[in-house]
Amino acid sequence: MLRINDEAPNFTAETSQGTINFHEWIGDSWAILFSHPKNFTPVCTTELGYMAGLQPEFEKRNCKIIGLSVDNVGNHSKWAVDIEETQGHKVNYPMIGDTDLKVAKLYNMLPAEDGDTSEGRTAADNAAVRTVFIVGPDKKIKLMLSYPMSTGRNFNEVLRVLDSIQLTAKFKVATPVNWNVGDDVIILPSISDEDAKKTYPEGWKAPKPYLRIVPQPK
Repeated sequence: MLRINDEAPNFTAETSQGTINFHEWIGDSWAILFSHPKNFTPVCTTELGYMAGLQPEFEKRNCKIIGLSVDNVGNHSKWAVDIEETQGHKVNYPMIGDTDLKVAKLYNMLPAEDGDTSEGRTAADNAAVRTVFIVGPDKKIKLMLSYPMSTGRNFNEVLRVLDSIQLTAKFKVATPVNWNVGDDVIILPSISDEDAKKTYPEGWKAPKPYLRIVPQPK
């Protein structure tokens, strides 16, 4: 099973924008990989369109987007037309064709014994292929979110989490429940009060000794 901070498995695959090597494609960027059980499915159509609209926000954060569907690349192009028509956003990010199920299995979204072809498989057969991965420039998995087929994913939340991960990677802080950009943050427990005073000479709020709250670092 994959876990947070595991290296994201590398792969080479055909996409709607040509052949890619995943790690090389990420380069020095962050990346969102989000998967779909089959093309021309209603919930996924709305998701792909919404992500297309959010793409500029991810780009501001040096984050690339790539989709995956257990279907062929030719169908991806046809589906992209429907997505733009119904959702109002053109899909400008690559979509992986996973007809041999290799990437779905590599990322533990399908069991190894599920064969080696998408032919004859329905969306229900691939129901588990609905995971969002955030991958860092170090190629490590930072987040995994899996959703049922009937529930559309909240990609505003994915953007919020990316903001938190990038902030906490840069500063020695953590973000509390329901945090959004600009909200107060928490000094890490591993930072002593003495060291914290060097960074926060004006001090902090501490309802408990282990809960030290400060304004978000800039």
